[in-house]
Amino acid sequence: MSTLSELLAEHTEMRGDAVEHLQRVVAEWQLLADMSFADFLLWIPLAGVPLGSGAEFLCVAQARPTTAPTAHPEDMVAARITATESPQLRRAVVEGRICREENPRWHLEVPVRRETIPVRYGGSVIAVLSRDTNLAMPRVPSPLEIAYLGSASDLCQMVADGAFPPSAETVGAVSSPRAGDGLIRLDAHGLVAYASPNALSAYHRMGHASDLVGLVLADTMRELVHDPFDAAEVAERIQGALDGKHSLRMEVRARGAVMLVRAIPLRPRGDAAGALVLVRDVTDLRRRDMALLSKDATIREIHHRVKNNLQTVAALLRLQARRTAIPEARIALAESVRRVNSIALVHEALSVSVAERVDLDELVDKVLPAIGDGATAESRAKVRREGSFGTLPAALATPLVLVLTELVHNALAHAFDPGRAGEVVVSANRSNGELEVVVGDDGRGLPEGMDLERSTGLGLQIVRTLVDSELGSVLEVRPRPGGGTEAVIKLSMRGR
Repeated sequence: MSTLSELLAEHTEMRGDAVEHLQRVVAEWQLLADMSFADFLLWIPLAGVPLGSGAEFLCVAQARPTTAPTAHPEDMVAARITATESPQLRRAVVEGRICREENPRWHLEVPVRRETIPVRYGGSVIAVLSRDTNLAMPRVPSPLEIAYLGSASDLCQMVADGAFPPSAETVGAVSSPRAGDGLIRLDAHGLVAYASPNALSAYHRMGHASDLVGLVLADTMRELVHDPFDAAEVAERIQGALDGKHSLRMEVRARGAVMLVRAIPLRPRGDAAGALVLVRDVTDLRRRDMALLSKDATIREIHHRVKNNLQTVAALLRLQARRTAIPEARIALAESVRRVNSIALVHEALSVSVAERVDLDELVDKVLPAIGDGATAESRAKVRREGSFGTLPAALATPLVLVLTELVHNALAHAFDPGRAGEVVVSANRSNGELEVVVGDDGRGLPEGMDLERSTGLGLQIVRTLVDSELGSVLEVRPRPGGGTEAVIKLSMRGR
């Protein structure tokens, strides 16, 4: 399904600010749909077709209410309709006013009442909103429904006036409180004319025990919010909405409760009609956020301590190797130091990670020089990396780094004749949900009769075990084109 921007680019000559205005309308219109108990469709006149009786309109976006049954269970985006089928669409463009349908029409055996609202921008009508209400389920008028519909009508008129949504309101609309979270209608003097049950519950949680109707909401917020700066800021935004100024939502705290508050001016036809205040209780959400942050900090601290402990173990092994007179034991201890240091580097990277993921390119670039420096004195081979591993989860990073350490060390130790210069290349290719890792050298090649499965070397045994049990892959060792040897591992990254 094409996006709003793609449909506008394909079927209209609309560009720049006008397109951005329609994007803002779509970002805000869930509030209109919920308060109207109706579906909202965004229609644009097709380019090159005169606005006569044969004019065609294309639906480029659709919003369904969360407060009422939809009038359009099917997806209407990309649907076309002529002015003959829905004359209100053409009238809204030509006359530049909201057009209401006198009699409902039937759509898929559902009675639907349609109203059309011109979307004005820069003094011109650039699109039309249709407000389609499902009449199959009659509604009993209640204070909440009356407040919702009255506020929705004012905002729709502001859309027709070109005053809503405002041009500066480009950030924060998606995370703005919704009508169902809590709605307060203020009159032109800032007095609460209506507060929904959810809004009352939110204010009760902030410490306000009585009803809100008849109170000056800005003064009430000054009394409830403890932080003087936040109290003055939210009161100023509410008063600014009464004066016709738009603002983004803000977060306030009172008595341990955390609320998102947003004030929207209501000025249909330019007349001051009060303001709409939306409030959402996010106390539990913020507590979960704090718990997650605390847990994340604890995990990072654990990784830091594990890294320190591993470095201590490596230092003890290194000290023991210096005191050992047996050459084979000294070599074995040195290899253990190398393996422990590789694991320590992974935990060091995880100690500064916020998502238990590791930038493996940065980590490998630290590990490879250490392997080259610790190789046999006779080897003059260099080690380098090609390609990018990207970021990997910790469960993959630790075994993969160990595998690379063993393979590179094995190549430096066995692939080159004493004194011969050469190169070991660690290459990574990540595409189509798969990571291919190749450790190649330009050395003497595989020995005659080499059998990977029967090899008794500790390094290759470690590699086979980790590749099979931890990485879920298979190690392939083969001759390298042009001479030398290469070890290949392919990892599936889907779902990781």
